[in-house]
This record gives sequence, C-alpha cells and structure tokens, in this order.
Amino acid sequence: MQSAIGGIVMLATSLLNRVMVVEYALPAALPAGLVAWHYAVQLTRPLWGHGSDRGRRRTPWIVGGMAVLATGMLLAVAALGLLATHTVAGYPLAIFAFAMVGAGVGAAGTSLLALLATRVAPERRAAAASITWIMMVAGIVVTAGFAGSLLAPFSLARLAAVTGGIAGAAFLIATFAVWGIEGQVTEPAIAIPVAVGPAPGFGSALREMWADDEARRFTIFVLLSMFAYSMQDLILEPFSGLLFGFTPAQSTQLSAVQHGGVLVGMILVGVGGGAFGGTRRWGMGRWIVGGCVGSALALAGLAVAARVGPAWPLSANIAVLGFANGVFAVAAIGAMMGLAGAGGSNAQGGREGIRMGVWGAAQAIGFGAGGLIGAVGLDAGRAIIGSTPKAFTIVFAIEAALFLAAAILAISAASRAAPRPLASLAA
Repeated sequence: MQSAIGGIVMLATSLLNRVMVVEYALPAALPAGLVAWHYAVQLTRPLWGHGSDRGRRRTPWIVGGMAVLATGMLLAVAALGLLATHTVAGYPLAIFAFAMVGAGVGAAGTSLLALLATRVAPERRAAAASITWIMMVAGIVVTAGFAGSLLAPFSLARLAAVTGGIAGAAFLIATFAVWGIEGQVTEPAIAIPVAVGPAPGFGSALREMWADDEARRFTIFVLLSMFAYSMQDLILEPFSGLLFGFTPAQSTQLSAVQHGGVLVGMILVGVGGGAFGGTRRWGMGRWIVGGCVGSALALAGLAVAARVGPAWPLSANIAVLGFANGVFAVAAIGAMMGLAGAGGSNAQGGREGIRMGVWGAAQAIGFGAGGLIGAVGLDAGRAIIGSTPKAFTIVFAIEAALFLAAAILAISAASRAAPRPLASLAA
C-alpha cells in the first residue's frame, strides 16, 4: 500500500517537476507551487480520518483515496499537455489535479495509519512503522527506475502512457493489498474501550481530541520535530557544492549516503523497537529522544563543518545525520500508532482516524514550512551577514536547537504519560 502511494507521489512531485522545467522550459516556481499546494491540501487529513472513524471501516477510504490519487496523476499529465502549448486552461487544471493528489494521499495514507493503529499488536507497532517507511522508499525507487527506462525517447504521449500504466498498476496493487484485511469487523483486534453512543461530528471530535493534553502535546511535538527534520532538505546539496566544491555527481552520491543512513536507522528501530519499550503508549520515547538528540549533534557537526571547510569528514557527518533522522522518523510514526491505538489518555476508542489526521496535518505543515524557511533563511543570512559559511552555520545551529527542543518536549510528554519508564530514560 505504501509502495503504491510513494510511486504515484514520486511521479507527481519529482518527474513532472523535472519535465516542466527542463523539457518544457516552464518557470521553476510553477511545479514548486504545485507541490506546495498538494501539501496544503493535506491539511484536510483530519476530515478523512474522522470519516473513516464514523464508518468504522478503513478499506473504502483507502481504496477511494487511491482512486482519487491515481486520477489526479492522470489529470496532472493532461494539464502538462495544455501548459506545453501555452493554453490558459492548463493552470486551473494543474491546480485541480494536484489538489486531487493531495486529497488522495491524505485520505488513503491517514486511513492506512489508522488501520495499523487499531489492527497491529502493540509489540509489533515499531516494526510496522519501519515497514511503512521502507516500503514507501522502495516504491519511489522502483517507480523511478521503471519510469526512467520507459521514457526514452521522451514524448508527451509516452509520458502519458507510462504514468497512466504506473498509476493504474499502483491502484490495483493497493486494492489487492488491503482487500479483506479488515474482514467482518465486529470487535477491534486489540481490546480498546469504546465510548457508548453515536459517533460525534467532526467539530466535536476535533475539540475532544484537542482537549486531551497528551494528544495536544504530541501534535506540537510532531509540528516542531518535522519542521526541524526538513529544514536541511533544500540546502544540504548546495552546502556541499558551495563550501566543499562537490560536483553535481558528488552531491548526488552524498544524498545517497544520507538516505542509506536513514534506511539503517529505520531498520534498527523496526527490529529493536518492540523489544525495548515498543509495547507501551510512549514506549517509543527512548528512540524518539535518541533520534532527536543524534540529529541535533549531527547538525551541530555541520555547523562546525561550515567554518572548517573541506578538512571536515562531511560524508561521515551526513551518514550520522541520516541514521539519526531514520531512528527519529520511524519512532515518531510508531508513537503515533501507539497513542492513536490506545485512544489517548482518556482511553476513547473510535478516534484513531482523526488523531492520525491531525498529526498528519501537523507533519505536512512542518515538512512544507521547514524546507521553505530553511532555504529562505539561508538566502537572508547570506544577504545580511555577507558570509556564506556563517549563514550555513546559523541555519544548521537553529535546526539543531529545534531538535533539542523537540527532544525536551518528547521527554515532558512521556513523563506525564508514564513517569516510571521515564526514570530509566533520564538515567
């Protein structure tokens, strides 16, 4: 399921981005704006999650979301054809298409995570979180390679055929993957106290969730940590080129080193999360704090590297950053499942979808804003200070401080939920 989502999103946000700018010489701001728009639309995630809560079944929302996502991808290619001929109608169609992409990801992805939260046993949630991320990366990699091999020689007709085939295959894979998973649901697979009475409306459910201190704190943590996580996304490769003299090929290899570290960190949490604290609601707190602190230390290293220059072991530093990021990211998803599946501190059942939706929306805001502000902050720093190394140092230092703040927030939330386990964490 995650591979199918990742494959289609890669086509929309990466392949079309390159085609618009390179093959059709459209302004780079156009695909960047469309990608930002698809993130903005994902702020509707709480609505999709609440809808699956009220229906008591996730499968229709997952399959429906995939249908919307695949259709949005096809419309995006159709819009590209109009934009290539300078037809004004291409712009509103592109906006509508990327809105469908964002809505499809929100509906399918949120409902899938809610399904995992209710169906996966507590001791297996760390492994489930790791698998969801790894399979999404696998879907992106496989789709990129497959599409790349079929797009030569390039033409708009070939692009439409390839993306149509991939979108259709992804929809079928996702449908077969989830079909029958829920079965004839009469009781949750894990015993969860369920509130008696009709399901509340969206506004009431949202207020109810926000009134839960534990859920509210976790929402703030997700927003802050994902902001810190994404600040370096758009500046890391320019950093290696401007201060270390890396060629485009070398900076791309550096990106591979980072993602390799991310993958190792994800696997570590997947294997060790259940054995070391993954069965409790905030049992992933150790891994979250460790990932945040490790990320902060790695970013502090990059801040020093900006002043030291080529003598610094940049590849090793980036590998450590990727590893810590992977640990943090998977642990955070595992904690989401634990908190949603446990119903929060008030132990309210049937709220998994809206909780996952709110946290997914916070993640989208943090991810989108972090990358933008990191890049803008670097430009502003270079203009004001007049020194590129100092500007990079300041941005990386701020990002490290945000990760430390996220770690402190995680410790505070875990201490309120489970004071005794935290004692061992503090030790």
